[in-house]
Amino acid sequence: MQPLFSKRGKPGHKGFTRIILAGRYSLSGFRSAWIKEAAFRQEVIFIVPALLLVTQLDVTPVEKSLLWASALLVLIIELLNSSIEATVDRISQEHHPLSGCAKDMGSAAVTLSLILMLGVWLCIII
Repeated sequence: MQPLFSKRGKPGHKGFTRIILAGRYSLSGFRSAWIKEAAFRQEVIFIVPALLLVTQLDVTPVEKSLLWASALLVLIIELLNSSIEATVDRISQEHHPLSGCAKDMGSAAVTLSLILMLGVWLCIII
């Protein structure tokens, strides 16, 4: 089993090697989020079936794109929020008002993305 956090390669990789390494780092990030973040798992478990439903809906390609984009945006923002939380925790486990503020704002961003998704889905499906 590979370490939870990938080890970075030497700086200066170019071309195809750089693309392969970037892909590995991304997979490591997905894996870390799945293992360490319950919210990410819950959102994936909710969003994947919803996106499968989208393929069956009789909506325009633009509407399908909006449904997909709004759902994926939730996951993107959750990943960014998790990275903020990990960085804050890495700096210090001590409670500090700025640390709390950073984590709260990340959480607020996730909430707004969920509200956006809900709004888009309701506008298109209903």
